[in-house]
Formats: sequence, structure tokens, C-alpha cells
Amino acid sequence: MASLRALRKFCLQSKHQVCSLHMSASRQEAVVISGRKLARQIREEARTDVEQWVSTGNRRPHLSVVLVGDNVASHSYVLNKTRAAADVGISSETMLKPSCISEDELMDLIYKLNTDHRVDGLLVQLPLPEHIDERRICNAVSPDKDVDGFHVVNVGRMCLDQSTMLPATPWGVWEIIKRTGIPTLGKNVVVAGRSKNVGMPIAMLLHSDGRHERPGGDATVTISHRYTPKEQLRQHTRIADIVVAAAGIPNLITADMIKEGAVVIDVGINRVHDHVTGKDRLVGDVDFEGVRQKASFITPVPGGVGPMTVAMLMKNTIKAAKNLLLTPTERIRMMGKKGRKKRKVPNLPCQALHPHRPPQVMKRPRGRKK
Repeated sequence: MASLRALRKFCLQSKHQVCSLHMSASRQEAVVISGRKLARQIREEARTDVEQWVSTGNRRPHLSVVLVGDNVASHSYVLNKTRAAADVGISSETMLKPSCISEDELMDLIYKLNTDHRVDGLLVQLPLPEHIDERRICNAVSPDKDVDGFHVVNVGRMCLDQSTMLPATPWGVWEIIKRTGIPTLGKNVVVAGRSKNVGMPIAMLLHSDGRHERPGGDATVTISHRYTPKEQLRQHTRIADIVVAAAGIPNLITADMIKEGAVVIDVGINRVHDHVTGKDRLVGDVDFEGVRQKASFITPVPGGVGPMTVAMLMKNTIKAAKNLLLTPTERIRMMGKKGRKKRKVPNLPCQALHPHRPPQVMKRPRGRKK
């Protein structure tokens, strides 16, 4: 009997060891999501869309880009955008302006492009020089031509789950998740970063109702920011099914901060000095090599979200061209100061025009016919 118990114990131990070996051997690194590959698919869709649009007698979509100053990264981004436009059949132009341009001069240029019927999509490359109010510039672009999706009207429509121009980078993140087949309904998501152009829109897309006009992800979303203690952030990311890093801090998300099988989307783009090569290189907000050992899916930097941003920009430009065909010219002109006309207030004997007078003493102005 004792021999039987010993044999059974030995078998159980052996089985446990075999299972452990099998699990450790089968545990693979995360699937690296190729943003370049997905972007090529989307650009192919855009190319087909443009060809069909033009073949039915419509004008080819046109994108105008305003680039202010000598920021090397901005020049590189704009070049990528115009090359992508040419690839899908969208005509484009880049207007270079010196960093000393005044805010009013830039506003005047935007007004001209707003009212130019040949321009379908318009974007002003950010960042702008410090003496220029970026929010004022973003709101100066016509919402119908705002392919960046930064105008307050487009941001508001997005927050209300309505169809609109979505910001290209958040839309790119959303498409990565959808096209990869990653479930979001009821999942825990952490978005590290609350910027109005990236972090906040990503959170809005992921948490909003999937049944609405602009369907969302139905996820439970937590947003962290610069004042979130690292330990508190770790508590949230350890239970998150999806982690989106968009804070602009290298190695913010490390392997000890995520759970096994989590999906990690790295939106960060940071230039750091490589002591081995002596040159600068691009890294994200995620410790890629460490995190890929635990995650199920992960995006690289570069080659992840970046190409998707450009691809979604092309989609927005085509959408703008189609929308403008159905939009009255007056709606475009209302965005410019020259398009606004002062309304004449009629001289009527009403309480609203003369709140200081009691109703009983109000009289009809002389000379007016009864």
C-alpha cells in the first residue's frame, strides 16, 4: 500500500514537472504588430477609393500642408505625408513659412485656404513657434477641411460619438486594435497620457458605446498623466488587458508593470542618445525588449503607430473631399473673419432692447407707421 502511494506521488510530481516544462516552452514572445503592413492595406483601400471617386467625374482630392519653421522632425513628418498622398493619388502642396511669421499672418493664410474651393484637406503641422497660439490656429481651420481632427467642432462631435474627422493618431490606434482582432468590449484599458490630440481621443474611442453613430470600443478606460504616481500607475497597468502608452516618456512602461498576455500599444516617439553608436535613435514609451516577453501583442517604435497616422490622414482627406462636394460655400466662409457680417438690430419697442425701462412707459418710436 505504501509503495502504491509513493508511486502515485511520483507520477503526480512527474506530471507537474512535464506540464511546467511544456508551458514554459510554449510561452512565446508577443506578436509584433506591423504598423507598416496595416498602413499599406489602408493606403491600398484609399488608392482604390480615390480612383473610383475620380472615375465618376469628380476632382482629385487635394491636401494643403502649412509648415512653419525649421523643426527637423516636422519636415520629416510632412515629407512622409506628401509622399503618402502621391502614393494613393491625392495631390498635395506644402507651404513653407519662416518661424518669425506672425499669428495674424498665419491666420490670413488659413483663411485663404479655407475659402479656396480647390483645397479639400488642410493641416497646419504642429508644433508651432512659441509666439503662436496653437489652439487658435487649430480652430481657424475649417472643420470640413480639418484632416487632423483638431478643430473644437470635430473634437466635440467625436466626444458625442458622432461621425466626424477623427484625429489621425488615435484613429490609427483604433484601427490597429480592430484590424488585429483584439477584443475591447468590457476590457480594462489604461491610457498613459492625457494630451488633447492623442491620449484623450484614444480614451474616448475605446470607452464609447459601440452602438452609436461613431461606434466605440465599450472598454473600461483609466487615464493616467504626469501627476499619477508611478506605483499607482503600476497598480492599474497590472490588471489592464490593453495598455496604450502615449506620455512621451522613454521606458515608462516596463515588464513588471503589465500582466501576462496584455496588449501593449506604444504611441510614444522619443529621441534618445545611443551611447554605443554615438547617434540619436527613436524609442517609444515602452521597454520593448522586456515587455514583449510578457505581452501577447505589441507595437514597435518606429514602424508601429507612426505609419498608421499617415494612412488615416489620407482617409480623412478623401472624406473631406466627399463632404465638401455636398457643403455650401457659405458654410466654409463662416470660418473666416471676412465672411462674418454684423447683423443689424432692428429698432423695435421691446423690453429686451430697453431693459432699463418699465414695460408700461415704452412707446413706439416716432415716425413709425402703425
